[in-house]
Amino acid sequence: MNVHEFMAAQGTASPGSVYLFCPAKTPKAKMATFEPFLAERAVERFLQAHLDPSVRDLAYAAYYADETEPAAIMLEARSVPFLAERRIVLVRGAERYNVESTAGPVLTYLESPCDTTSLLLIASHIDKRTKFYRACQKAAEIIECPEMREWEAIKWVRSEATARGKSIPEDAAHELVVRAGTHLSDVDNALTVVCNYVGDARAVTTEDVVSACADVAEEEVWALTDTIAASDTPGALRALARLVALGKREDELMGIINWLLKSAYAVAAAGAREPKISPFVARKVTPLARKLGPDGIRNAFALCTDAHFMMRTTGVDAALALELLVVKLASELLQPTACR
Repeated sequence: MNVHEFMAAQGTASPGSVYLFCPAKTPKAKMATFEPFLAERAVERFLQAHLDPSVRDLAYAAYYADETEPAAIMLEARSVPFLAERRIVLVRGAERYNVESTAGPVLTYLESPCDTTSLLLIASHIDKRTKFYRACQKAAEIIECPEMREWEAIKWVRSEATARGKSIPEDAAHELVVRAGTHLSDVDNALTVVCNYVGDARAVTTEDVVSACADVAEEEVWALTDTIAASDTPGALRALARLVALGKREDELMGIINWLLKSAYAVAAAGAREPKISPFVARKVTPLARKLGPDGIRNAFALCTDAHFMMRTTGVDAALALELLVVKLASELLQPTACR
């Protein structure tokens, strides 16, 4: 079943015992791809349809397969629900079960799933030759979550905008996808920026997209990116000041910096492969990715978390916290120990 069909069925279909959200090939694709945003959105729909919020803590549990022993997760799945009709158990990173030595308890569970539990497995990649996948074919409903093609992403943008009370014509949606790429987390971030930009206005134009997406894709943001990558602290602070002068709030700027780091991480983690972001954005953040590398970017995310925490809970001046963050990011000393 396609993930879109799965989401459309929620609210009318009875919950099943096991679901596997996994990659799939799209027409003309050379290999299977996976869109984690769609898998997570499908899980949200399932929870909304089948989980009473008043008993969420009693009837729902979420795990990462690489953090919890499979035997413990399967024991949770076999537990009788308390004060609820069903128990829902979510396992992210289920691709770990492609390895037979790890999958033992899962395979045993799949032979006879508990009929009062819905086990949701999210796997970013899958080997159809494994015992795990063959067991899922017998016991689970396979939900395919491939990456969207450009025209599908455009259609998704228009539908999502409607759900947010906005109207966006095809040319404007196309402009947004061209700028953000087809990876839905990036598209969703860009759409959020555009919707915030137009405020109470219902209609979104191509001009709105161009203007709003300058927050994450054009001149001053790229100046900030380049100066951080070059360890040019004074230049980075000047770029930050220009963004503030343009009316960007501290929370917006924090979102922009997080977006830049996320994009840089996609480039750094991809290595020689093509990153799953817009080629334009990838080209712009490559110097930052080269400067920091995957470990440095993870540390930079930790710095952002610390800055956000200070801004929200300690009463520190938000502008000062942002300036301090930019100084740290531009430093040549951003190493694994810098965030400790």
